[in-house]
Amino acid sequence: MNVLITGGAGFIGSNLVGHLLQMPEVSFVRVLDNLATGFEKNISEFAGHPRFEFMQGDIRRYDDCLAACAGIDAVSHQAALGSVPRSINDPLTSNEVNVTGSLNVLTAAKEAGIRRVVFAASSSTYGDHPGLPKVEDKIGKPLSPYAVTKYVNELYAQVYARTYGLEYIGLRYFNVFGPKQDPNGAYAAVIPLFIKAILDNEPPRINGDGETSRDFTYIDNVVDANTKALFTTNPQAVNQVYNVAFGEQTTLNGLFETLKQIAGSDLAAQYVPERPGDVRHSLADISKAKSLLGYDPRVSVRDGLKVAFDWYRQCHNYSYSV
Repeated sequence: MNVLITGGAGFIGSNLVGHLLQMPEVSFVRVLDNLATGFEKNISEFAGHPRFEFMQGDIRRYDDCLAACAGIDAVSHQAALGSVPRSINDPLTSNEVNVTGSLNVLTAAKEAGIRRVVFAASSSTYGDHPGLPKVEDKIGKPLSPYAVTKYVNELYAQVYARTYGLEYIGLRYFNVFGPKQDPNGAYAAVIPLFIKAILDNEPPRINGDGETSRDFTYIDNVVDANTKALFTTNPQAVNQVYNVAFGEQTTLNGLFETLKQIAGSDLAAQYVPERPGDVRHSLADISKAKSLLGYDPRVSVRDGLKVAFDWYRQCHNYSYSV
């Protein structure tokens, strides 16, 4: 199989590249990335690999998507402009990248005769639905422009499957973390921010009272879900969306305490007001992914945090200023 990974220089995409290049079933991996939120250093280890190609381009340009889809069998669409706060501050760009860009990818895949598109969906799609754990067919109203864009992606994928026969699998990620996740910038995720604060011995900021909870998911589990989605031969598994998570609830306070234990730190947190657009609690039901995709998350949150912390501690020569 020849695979295109959009956003392949990003955190999740670059981890997926490394895994796919080790699989004998994969003949070739091409990355399309504009390096807006991804980094060339994330894929520098693959440079010169005979089965790897990096194409710098932008999913907002349809011609770039068409060129990237040439000779490809399946697409892993990871490119997006993440972050709820970013989308609140700049909804136009979030829509342009996440909606127009994704529509370009779907259309280019259709025109190239590609069989399947696996795409990064989001737990933000559950919006204000109060039920826990989150089940795929029960969603509420979106709470941010970002959530709207990710839900629109799902709707477009459904229409392209029904209208054009394109297979899709959407993976609703729940708070993914691990090596190669950027700890810098205004929209960095909470775990790299906490780790960076501990390594710098500076109090991290916790929004609200710290009892907000999330289903944190280590990157290896997410890579496994993507691989299974790309290669599944189960006809019932395609044209579906799935929760991709560990299935365990962790509060921000609990997360910080675990990281302090791993680091041997006695740092105290600074509590600041809650962020607009954030949901209070999140927990995934992963039974659908287990039964139809064979998804089996093997790395626990604590074990993943240990690996991530060690990686950030050692990555000062990786150009991340932690």
